[in-house]
Amino acid sequence: MSSEPFRRPFAASMARGLKGLCPACGQGHLFWAYLKVEPICQSCGHDLARYPADDGPAYFTILLVGHLVIAPLLLLPVIWQAPASISVPATLIPLAAATLFLLPKVKGTFIGLLYALNVKDTDAKLHTADALK
Repeated sequence: MSSEPFRRPFAASMARGLKGLCPACGQGHLFWAYLKVEPICQSCGHDLARYPADDGPAYFTILLVGHLVIAPLLLLPVIWQAPASISVPATLIPLAAATLFLLPKVKGTFIGLLYALNVKDTDAKLHTADALK
């Protein structure tokens, strides 16, 4: 085994994932459904199911949507002055739209990051607090 660490390009891998493409080759599709990861890249044969995205993309999406939608709304006085029958739908519709739009993009970027870091689902025992016991 080589003493040099395995290196993959961060920016390119994350950009490919953001576009919904395989982080390894940039040609094959990353998803076969809205958030379902393609098990094997149809273009290069890379095993895409090995990257454990889990809850990370959801947390980052909530963080982004909170800053992009909720924070500006809190600064607008019309939200505070309008009746609830207007302000609630006016808040929830953009919130839902932004979440549904961003979630696959964030998940693809997250998988691209996991690819660049070479983190696999078989590495779970190395990243838990249970290993300290």
